[in-house]
Amino acid sequence: MSVARADVVVIGGGHNGLVCAALLARAGREVVVVERSAAIGGATVSAELTRPGVVHDVLATNVGAFAAGPVHAELGDDLRRHGLEFSVNPNAFASAFPDARALRVGGGLERTLAELEANDPADVAGWRELADLFRAAAPTIFGGLAQPAPSLGWARLARSAWRELGAGRALELLQLLASSPRDFGDSYLHSREAKALLAAWALHGDFGPDQSAGTLLPFLETFADMEYGMALVRGGIGNLPRALAAVVDEAGGRVVTGAEATAIAVVRGRAQAVELAGGERIAAPTVVACVGPRALYGGLLRDAPLPDAVRRAAGRFRYGPGTVMVHLALSGPVPWAAGDDLASYGYVHVGPYVEEMAGAYTEARNGLLPSDPLLVVGQPTAADPSRAPGGEHVLWVQVRAVPAEIRGDAAGDIAATSWDEAIEPYADRVLAKLERYAPGVGGLVLDRAALSPLDIEARDSNLVGGDNGAGSGLIAHNLVFRPLPGWSRHRTPVRGVYHTGASTWPGPGVTGMPGKLAAERVLGDARVGGRLVRRTLAAAGGRGRDGRR
Repeated sequence: MSVARADVVVIGGGHNGLVCAALLARAGREVVVVERSAAIGGATVSAELTRPGVVHDVLATNVGAFAAGPVHAELGDDLRRHGLEFSVNPNAFASAFPDARALRVGGGLERTLAELEANDPADVAGWRELADLFRAAAPTIFGGLAQPAPSLGWARLARSAWRELGAGRALELLQLLASSPRDFGDSYLHSREAKALLAAWALHGDFGPDQSAGTLLPFLETFADMEYGMALVRGGIGNLPRALAAVVDEAGGRVVTGAEATAIAVVRGRAQAVELAGGERIAAPTVVACVGPRALYGGLLRDAPLPDAVRRAAGRFRYGPGTVMVHLALSGPVPWAAGDDLASYGYVHVGPYVEEMAGAYTEARNGLLPSDPLLVVGQPTAADPSRAPGGEHVLWVQVRAVPAEIRGDAAGDIAATSWDEAIEPYADRVLAKLERYAPGVGGLVLDRAALSPLDIEARDSNLVGGDNGAGSGLIAHNLVFRPLPGWSRHRTPVRGVYHTGASTWPGPGVTGMPGKLAAERVLGDARVGGRLVRRTLAAAGGRGRDGRR
């Protein structure tokens, strides 16, 4: 690859690594990104998995948090010049239920309230109360997610929220965020259907309905999507890393694929170089690793002198349940029993109710293939018809949660205990459930591609066991504990080595925030170091080691 040295080497070409590299390159650093795969993107990749001309978002798809977030605010003009566009669907999401019923969320508060009232008028007051609380608290919550953990910024935001919300509403918000998804719904809503709308979002992370402090994602995703719609990258999510790589290149950096980093060389406690599988070595005083904690401390830094407590903590880093993805090319839109309009929604959750979601989560945690899994049915061609030719449609069915290692089948029908053998029969179970809510959908399937948790990990090694969050979202592995207690601010015990990616704060999702915070940490440390050098020189009369000014 003919790169002997750089100011910064970023290991990993997922969207967080590329965000970090773009911001550092724009700040004048000589940056090289090394990506082990043949293509960049990590979890943000698109491919023609089923048929030529049919574009599937292989793993991640929802980019609403990126489109509305600080990274896009800073890089958006450059990204647009390099072809990044969003397709926003105001019909954000829905949940389908037995007996040809559904509840829909999108198009703003009043339209959603009308939908809820038609189902159960007793839900309206609680939903309106939550919407009001979201509007009041969103600046504080999103502001906190954009700050290092912990930080003085958190304290300032908390003080501001306490003053603006008032003590009563601030405490209500804290109680809400500490609740389980089931308690969240029970506290504000009446019908089983409305409660299911909230709880389904919890399983997108590592939260069953009865996990405490599992309401942040349901609260934010539900009401942000209701207000602003669901955003996708036009033409496929793979256009996001391509645009980011173009920004890196334009700023003078380099992105190299097929270059696997095998070790970070450390001398006297400081990063010196990155060693590659081909025997090449890139000298650099700063390395940003976009990998999981186990891969960093047990792999790239395996020979570095590290505290035993850090290595033990990295070994204890926990991953959430696995994921199955079933990608379908269809000859027409999904014929939902609850109405043809349901095919226009970005996501449709098929639980159906909190009880079934709790059962599926518990079965997965016990190592069993869930008998009645939660389906997250993504309908990207509803907002972006360019992804399929001639009236065809793309369907993206995510199953959360499943076990990474199979001990058995809760339904007793699948004997296989390896995913290589179980993935196709389990995909059949997924489609059989979808057929019950959309009779005739099976006859529209032109082709399919099913990915097991191990297939997902093979495509992105940070998604261990198929955990699409690259690490548990439970409170013990979040906030100041993510990725490791004492190392939540993107530094590591090795000087010059920094840590980013979805396994670091503020965690998973296509936000770019872990990459941005890591870049800010690198630049901030450089400024502090520069000031210390200048002060030392000034104290020595402005002379360097050789006596010259």
